[in-house]
Amino acid sequence: MNFEYSETAQEIRRAVAGLCRDFPGEYWQGCEKDERYPEEFVEAMNKAGWLAALIPDEYGGSGLSLLDACVILEEVNRSGANGASCHAQMYTMAAILNHGSEAQKRKYLPRIADGSLRLQAFGVTEPDAGSNTLAIKTFAKKVAGGYVINGQKVWTSRFRQSHMYLLIARTTPYEEVKKKTDGLTLFLVDIDKAGAGLKSTPIKTMLNHHTNQVFIDNLQVTDDDRIGEEGKGFSYLVDSLNSERLLVASESLGDGKWFVEQASRYATERIVFDRPIGANQGVQFPIAKAHMNLQAAELMRNKAAALFDTGLPCGPESNMAKYLATEASWEAAEAAMVTFGGNGVACEYNIERKWKEARLFRIAPISNNLVLAQVAQHVLGMPRSY
Repeated sequence: MNFEYSETAQEIRRAVAGLCRDFPGEYWQGCEKDERYPEEFVEAMNKAGWLAALIPDEYGGSGLSLLDACVILEEVNRSGANGASCHAQMYTMAAILNHGSEAQKRKYLPRIADGSLRLQAFGVTEPDAGSNTLAIKTFAKKVAGGYVINGQKVWTSRFRQSHMYLLIARTTPYEEVKKKTDGLTLFLVDIDKAGAGLKSTPIKTMLNHHTNQVFIDNLQVTDDDRIGEEGKGFSYLVDSLNSERLLVASESLGDGKWFVEQASRYATERIVFDRPIGANQGVQFPIAKAHMNLQAAELMRNKAAALFDTGLPCGPESNMAKYLATEASWEAAEAAMVTFGGNGVACEYNIERKWKEARLFRIAPISNNLVLAQVAQHVLGMPRSY
């Protein structure tokens, strides 16, 4: 059992950190203030090839392992940047890669790899369904040569910064399916071609999140826009969730490490009552505890990624890694906020910005309470609680 990162992973850390130095805290503060999408940062990530990490070489990507991709996003957030602004470009394409036709792969993956095509918008959640994906009401009616789709999605992040929209809809009413996970189908929609069939309304949030409600009105798509078989969309969706969980866990690990580094430095340099505030156990213990929990979460992330990269089942481990990393990151965020005191809410220190970003990951892309429920039921064999 080897706990050391490969030389490739270490080179990735150094290169990503170098890129992020061109986007310091002031850059992200400006984006936050102006509610501006970090276009320059995303373009730099595309140009460097980091967002194509998981696309195989034959389609123009880097063909890296999932653990290497995790290291990319961890280092982005550890550098004080925000990987969530573009992380969906790394994993949303998995639906095409794993379940698309060869024609779809050849058409879309090279353009996603070189950054000329953005697939960052994923339409799953609905106002009345929440985490219960099986209860979605958006419906795709079969017509000659394709489908007509009507419905509504919510919390579709980066819809307005995407060219393509990965959309899941019912093609068989819920009450008519034999198996409750059947009857859902995935579609890849060209946003420009959709025209009036897709309309979005931004949702104003407490952080610079660029998320939207999307209204789907008689949207016409062709059979060629469907990914895989009709009715198998939920299994395709679940198939890509493990990589999503681990990439988000990695961003949280990066956030947590950033908080610990900032808090440790500030506690050492900040003098109050003629001594560093870090000399007080009430200040240093929460930081040390957060550091230990981040180290433990990193081990679970690495275990899950190793299972994923060898093709072994890793669902429970991926969910647990997401839970442990986001909780440890939030613990570190709180420790940093308390350590900085009043300065913690001053924008110039970036603590408040990263604090808000870290909090989001405890509820998205899956609520940590739902992770606990799944572990209790599917790992420990306890009764279903939801």
